[in-house]
Amino acid sequence: QVQLVESGGGTVQAGGSLRLSCAASGSVSEIISLGWYRQGPGSGRELVAIIMTSGSGRTTYADSVKGRFGISLENARNTVVLQMDSLKPEDTATYICNAATLVKTPAPTFKDFWGQGTPVTVSA
Repeated sequence: QVQLVESGGGTVQAGGSLRLSCAASGSVSEIISLGWYRQGPGSGRELVAIIMTSGSGRTTYADSVKGRFGISLENARNTVVLQMDSLKPEDTATYICNAATLVKTPAPTFKDFWGQGTPVTVSA
């Protein structure tokens, strides 16, 4: 099991910045990626950014946030940080931390863990 604790949400004016942080604990050795999703009012959950926790730390971003958001790892790769710059009103959503895990025995099994979510509001 993996536990995720998020922090850093809030309200900001358009053009401003926020920094989200998510600390993972528990079976952290099974984590293969950490990332952020978001869910806006009346919308489904969408990927914002993810980062692989081993190797080169490959990152993936949603087109809508490329060039404005940056994802990185801290604390021996157990904490994922999302730096959000040049925020827009359409970035308003609940941001949810995700840990993707792989348990190799007795059979390879993937499992996702989710945080509680932290709200981000961007005013025009």
